[in-house]
Amino acid sequence: MRIDKYLWCIRTFKTRSIATNACKKGQVKIDNKSVKPSKEVFGNELILVRKNQINYQIKVLDLPESRVGAKLADLYRKDVTPKEEFQKNELLKYAKDYYRKKGTGRPTKKDRRDIEGYTEDTTENL
Repeated sequence: MRIDKYLWCIRTFKTRSIATNACKKGQVKIDNKSVKPSKEVFGNELILVRKNQINYQIKVLDLPESRVGAKLADLYRKDVTPKEEFQKNELLKYAKDYYRKKGTGRPTKKDRRDIEGYTEDTTENL
């Protein structure tokens, strides 16, 4: 079975074209080598898939005949992704600055509403 079809069948990717594009971009590897979408997959191979900034490691247990339901996908694959990969993703969330520093640039819509709410509250108290 082709690698792009396999990844689509076990529901790693939503569509087969997304799986094909991931292979073309080098986000899918077998034995640490980038593969083309037409690469054949066999049992007991380790597939590395980079998706959403996480390097998933999937071991092929069996090849499905066609796309399987989400509950049955674990019959054909085994997720051996180390826990550290998910912890790195959590650290990235904390490392990013979601908000600008106070007092720099224009106020956002939320800031404006907070300011208006503050000024309305003070005029009502008078």
